Amino acid sequence: MQLQVARIGKPHGIRGEVTVQVLTDAPQDRFLPGSNLIVEPAGLGPLTVASARWNKDILLVAFNGVDDRNTAETLRGALLFIETDEDGDDSGEGWYEHELKGLTAKVSDDVVGTVSALRTGTAQDLLVIEGQDGTEILVPFVEEIVPVVDPEAGFIELTPPPGLFTINAQPADGDD
Repeated sequence: MQLQVARIGKPHGIRGEVTVQVLTDAPQDRFLPGSNLIVEPAGLGPLTVASARWNKDILLVAFNGVDDRNTAETLRGALLFIETDEDGDDSGEGWYEHELKGLTAKVSDDVVGTVSALRTGTAQDLLVIEGQDGTEILVPFVEEIVPVVDPEAGFIELTPPPGLFTINAQPADGDD
């Protein structure tokens, strides 16, 4: 099974390093020099870690063969995966983004959108829901608001407080 461990961000400096949004609880193991990572889109990889270091709260990674800023820029937005025998988190204490993306978001029996991403690394994990009208809705990923997550049935159930969808709705990309 493939597990997503990071999303590549912007280049850092002129020597090919990139910032990464860490999506694993063990970055010290996943980004060891020599580690091979599967890349999506596949045409950009696989990538082998040359070095990794922390700059404050940001992980900076260099890959073999990525030696300048222009090449690093081509990696922006790519997703990084590892191959693992793990079947996910059996403890019930969390979800991986790949398990949630594409699930239908419902309030009671009404479909309100589709999960498009999971944002982590801040004080509160957020589900990104693409609304029926194309808006992006940020939903705090807490049990009180998201009491049911059922990947096998293909949906999550939301119990949003009044106004959540209008307060946290963002225009779709390209809208003003």
